[in-house]
Amino acid sequence: MKKELTNTEAVFAAEELETLCASVHPAVGRTRDQMEKRYYERLAEEALGPKWQDGAPREEVRPMLEAVQGELDRLHHASRSLAQSYQAIVELEDETSARLRDLRKSRNRKWYAPNPPANAAIDLAEKRLNHFAQGLNIYKILLVCISGSFAGVVVEMMWAFARYGIIESRRGLVYGPFNLLYGAGAVCLTLFLYKYRNRGRLWSFCGGFVVGSVLEYLCSWGQEVLLGSRSWDYSNLPLNLNGRICFTYSVFWGILGIVWIKDLYPRMAKWILKIPNRAGRPITWALTVFMIFNIIVSCVAVGRWANRLEGQPASNAFWEMVDDRFPDQRMERIFANMSFGGTEP
Repeated sequence: MKKELTNTEAVFAAEELETLCASVHPAVGRTRDQMEKRYYERLAEEALGPKWQDGAPREEVRPMLEAVQGELDRLHHASRSLAQSYQAIVELEDETSARLRDLRKSRNRKWYAPNPPANAAIDLAEKRLNHFAQGLNIYKILLVCISGSFAGVVVEMMWAFARYGIIESRRGLVYGPFNLLYGAGAVCLTLFLYKYRNRGRLWSFCGGFVVGSVLEYLCSWGQEVLLGSRSWDYSNLPLNLNGRICFTYSVFWGILGIVWIKDLYPRMAKWILKIPNRAGRPITWALTVFMIFNIIVSCVAVGRWANRLEGQPASNAFWEMVDDRFPDQRMERIFANMSFGGTEP
């Protein structure tokens, strides 16, 4: 049953807070007047008076100085409390505004572009269903990784076709249209931005900017260290770092952070909600086992491809089988942008 708000709850939920905050500025003014009357002239008189011996104040002045220091300590504590309260109010305002904006967006449906559900609606549906992929448990993370690995390849292939007019493989694994970079990106964005899913877009942008940049750099570095290859190089772009990341694509990651947590994640979570509890767990583990197998085979195939480019023959029947299953022509079709040691395959 839906809970109906009373008029008092609906209109005056923040009235007490508003009243208290409105009284702060006059209280500060009164405190300033009292401080000026009590201490400012006396401090000035002491500044004009005789010098202190060895930097120590005179005995008759010490009570006044101690009183001023006590007032100063109270003002310091008050300013810290006000700063913390201000931060809490800003966060509350930002979250309430974001929840209201997400609600309006989710209800304002367009026939040509159905809007995503609000993140708060996803949270509530998962709680009511006691769903197997509720919140950020292991099932949700695994499904986000697999879905992101697939969706990223599809989107990038569509982008390449729209920009260059060609259909080029953007896969990162030998079986199926999957690229683990996108899956890892989706997981990292979800993990780091999940707590801000009901907050404003600025938080999502900053989180996406930082998380995406760090992830892209680590993936590029790890691929070069482990496999001796690189799949992208931004050396010709401004503000790049070792050619692994650059400011332009970091901004794209920031925009993606907003799009992901405000649009793509709730859509994905809505589809995950459609998976029944009984079937959800075995389906998730089966897909995970397939992805692990796919990753292992892909690493073996790429490693052997690099050895072949260096002129190393197959040393046993296993590597002969790898050469037969994954010849250079097939690897070039799958990994169209991969290079080894600065040379194109």
